[in-house]
Amino acid sequence: MAPQFTNNSCNPFLPRNASCSLGNYISYAVNASDATDFQKTMEFVRDHNIRLTIRNTGHDYNGKATGAGAIGIWTHHMKSMESFQYNSTAYTGRAIKMGAGIQTEEAYQYAHSLGLVIVGAISPTVGVVGGYTQGGGHGPLASRFGLAADQALEWEVVTASGHLLIASRSQNADLYWALSGGGGGTYGAVVSLTVKAYPEMVTSAVNLTFSRPNVNQDGFWRVVAAFQESLPALVDMGAYVSFYLSNESFAIAPIQGPGIPKTQMEQALNATTSGLERENIRYNLSIAEFSSFYDSHRSFDVPVNVSQLQIGGRLIPRSLVQSNISALIQAQRSIVDSGVGAIISGVCVNVSIANTAVNSVNPVWRTALYDAVVVTPFSYTDDSSNLLLANMMTNVFLPTLAQLTPNGGAYINEADFQQPDFQNVLYGVNYHKLREIKRKYDPSGIFYALKAVGSEDWFQDATRGGRLCPVL
Repeated sequence: MAPQFTNNSCNPFLPRNASCSLGNYISYAVNASDATDFQKTMEFVRDHNIRLTIRNTGHDYNGKATGAGAIGIWTHHMKSMESFQYNSTAYTGRAIKMGAGIQTEEAYQYAHSLGLVIVGAISPTVGVVGGYTQGGGHGPLASRFGLAADQALEWEVVTASGHLLIASRSQNADLYWALSGGGGGTYGAVVSLTVKAYPEMVTSAVNLTFSRPNVNQDGFWRVVAAFQESLPALVDMGAYVSFYLSNESFAIAPIQGPGIPKTQMEQALNATTSGLERENIRYNLSIAEFSSFYDSHRSFDVPVNVSQLQIGGRLIPRSLVQSNISALIQAQRSIVDSGVGAIISGVCVNVSIANTAVNSVNPVWRTALYDAVVVTPFSYTDDSSNLLLANMMTNVFLPTLAQLTPNGGAYINEADFQQPDFQNVLYGVNYHKLREIKRKYDPSGIFYALKAVGSEDWFQDATRGGRLCPVL
């Protein structure tokens, strides 16, 4: 979970005389095993007017998985998985049904044992069924098959009234639409998810790094620009690209190329490596080919520690890179050279292939080239610094990118927790319809999450210990 939403008052690294209280942590958790546990918990919170949260792993940048005074439905041990042939008018093929507690690595490993792959996250510990897929969900197979939300076939969900429903394109289709990209923890508590599965495939992978110190700075940025101009060709052939840009270095870590042989990957990198050699910049390159995506993932997808970071994001459209790369580079340069340790991470995919009418993923995703995530440090001992950097994110860094992307948006799961006009930025043209579906299935607002659909109806009252109260 993002550090600003954890309970720093009980931080074991603070002095022994520091205060310790529950703070923003939930008061009680229900270790759920099945839908019945969900139903009993919801009945209890309805009867006693208690705040409810839902949590699997807590991979959450916006504090949706916790809340002061709440009861949390903990889904982490709901580990069922099964594979079968799925047949419907919309899709016929292999499918995998997962319980709400399944994490990415578990899903990848299970699929691989059957000679299959599914769309999941880059991090092995991210939960698949919760906010990841419900919020859209990018990952190393997204350019090949679409976002995680594009894979959803059926949701098994308990609504606020306690009813257990199946939501698919043919059954409770409005709820299916909302759950598939409209944000986690908002419309119901998901018990299981059934997704499309695909045959395993040969995969190539790349890591490439080079440093800024002791090199010509204009030359460094020319290479960074050339790399970004090569991204459309990379993602169009099915690659997933993750890069990191700072005032010290540039790193591609990794590129995953499902179905792409090593020789083709080397050719696609030529613009970047040729630029490095032309600018006389030394670099480290690792490229390999694997017999399966799973082996490539195990070798190249390294987990990133996000427990000491604050983040915000903006989706960068393909058109900006193709038509005005100089302005984008200038903006990136101003952010990473701001003197506060800011980093820009880019997650690059092509998810334009999906049928956008069947789910509620923000349509801005379909013309995006990458998700630009701005990262600043977080200090467990300096609250004033954290507040300063959080406000710089909201008022300086993200507006710098927003000026270049009018009418654009951000990825729900990697957005600024203070994002102004979140309805348009995170949900786009889908917000009004999502709001109506929220009212239909959760008229009392039991499912609350920060910056979620309908969250503007509530506020957290700091004078009452963070209690969730209605806006009157």
